[in-house]
Amino acid sequence: MANKNLELIPLYEWGMFTEPRPSVIAGPCSAETEEQVMQTAAQLKEFGINVFRAGIWKPRTHPGCFEGVGTPGLKWMQRAKRELGLKIATEVASEKHVFECLKYGVDLVWLGARTTANPFLVQEIADALKDTDIPVLVKNPVNPDLDLWIGALERLNRAGIKKLGVIHRGFSTSDKIKYRNNPDWQIAIELRSRYPQLPFFVDPSHMAGSRDYIREISQRSLDLGFEGLMIESHCDPSCALSDAKQQLTPAQLEDLLYNQITVRDADSDSPQWKDNIDQLRAKIDIIDENILYALGSRMKVSRQIGEYKKNNNIAILQASRWDAVLEQVVAKGMEYGLDEKFITTVFNAIHEASVEAQNEILSGSQN
Repeated sequence: MANKNLELIPLYEWGMFTEPRPSVIAGPCSAETEEQVMQTAAQLKEFGINVFRAGIWKPRTHPGCFEGVGTPGLKWMQRAKRELGLKIATEVASEKHVFECLKYGVDLVWLGARTTANPFLVQEIADALKDTDIPVLVKNPVNPDLDLWIGALERLNRAGIKKLGVIHRGFSTSDKIKYRNNPDWQIAIELRSRYPQLPFFVDPSHMAGSRDYIREISQRSLDLGFEGLMIESHCDPSCALSDAKQQLTPAQLEDLLYNQITVRDADSDSPQWKDNIDQLRAKIDIIDENILYALGSRMKVSRQIGEYKKNNNIAILQASRWDAVLEQVVAKGMEYGLDEKFITTVFNAIHEASVEAQNEILSGSQN
């Protein structure tokens, strides 16, 4: 069931985005020079980009790296706003950043992944933004913690910020994957299911870490029905002072948006579509009920095994047995065309629930 405790103003009432999807925020990872800002902004404006982004303060892991030009960059963005009619946006990570942005007429701010993970900083920013009308987007925290993401939204909303949305940029991972950050789409889908009215952007640049994957991530986000994209674009990415590999030229971005990706409709008025989709969903409902019945039956047997283990003083966890079971179900599932990771995730969850149920039986004998 969707949560109802965020008071929000719809995205298309913010005065900077128009339908149809996708709503796009674009610009360089970092504002580097006035010439670079103006050249990139002008090229983006030519094909319809209305909201121009650039990093002013860059949180870097190691000192000595390029950490942004700071406040002078806001003057360059202000010029782009004045001369080109663009809305301007940047990341904030402190109360000072907020006050500087308000001083120079920034139209939209966002919180980065590291900031979202720190409730103290989120509250500081929320307090600084109180009684303003500026839209705020919140990137997901570095780690896949949905409650932490929601908590940041709640803090900002309680400060009176109603033009509020999110940016999904993926999660840090030690696994070897082709992307810079793990998309973990299921967490984004869960957030959308809880807050269907929440404006939702995806950041393919930071999720991908390479321009080679920006198209496929952008398409996936549109397939899921998300409203917007934040994509990094630089007039000469080869010379970029930060994240050069993930930035597109304005011409490449134009080609992506107009030729390479397809926006999916949210629904259709076609009677044939409605009849067919209703029939298929009815089939899904029956299958889901059968799955639930099978899971219930399995848990009953698992509890019986727990009682048998208790009566014979046998440990609950039988690792070698479970390894054999998992290997068997993965092989069988793949015969049915199921993904190995999906099977492993589902059956590990079932096993965890079974172990917990058996543990309750054993613990009951000790009380």
